[in-house]
Amino acid sequence: MTENFDDIKNQCHKMKTYEHAGDDITHSIYQLLNKSFITPIEPEEISRLASGLDDIIDSIDDTARKMFFYDIGSTDKYMLESTKLIHMQAEELEKAVLEIRNLKNPKKIEEHCIEVNRLENLADDILAIALQELFRTNDAIRIVKLKDIYETLEATTDRCEDVANVLGDIAIKHT
Repeated sequence: MTENFDDIKNQCHKMKTYEHAGDDITHSIYQLLNKSFITPIEPEEISRLASGLDDIIDSIDDTARKMFFYDIGSTDKYMLESTKLIHMQAEELEKAVLEIRNLKNPKKIEEHCIEVNRLENLADDILAIALQELFRTNDAIRIVKLKDIYETLEATTDRCEDVANVLGDIAIKHT
């Protein structure tokens, strides 16, 4: 969406579809946890992980909706850089989640989590630079809109870091 800002209304609708699918998956996980007595890891860990992953999708959806409703016209380099970091974090989280199946090597999970945290630190830097540049302008309405979008993107990286922390806790517990 940030790389191709055409037909933003349909792209935003598509993101909402993904968000609803994520909610359905999370709900299914909770239902299965209530029925299962034996799980590969603690039910609370699974619940925290599912909830955290759902929070990431919710935050991405929130950003998409703001971009559409604020009618910003186009994305800028800070939005592009932030979304690339979120994408890289998602890839690291996917690798870490796949490693849960094989808890014999928790160090791999920890490595992916460290990378997610490093990327979140970069997102903090991007936000600071974006806001500094934004506040040099005089268009108050644009400042409010872009500030909100930048902060929501950065909050998404925080949600990714939260999930990395849950995964890191799982790895430590099973060391």
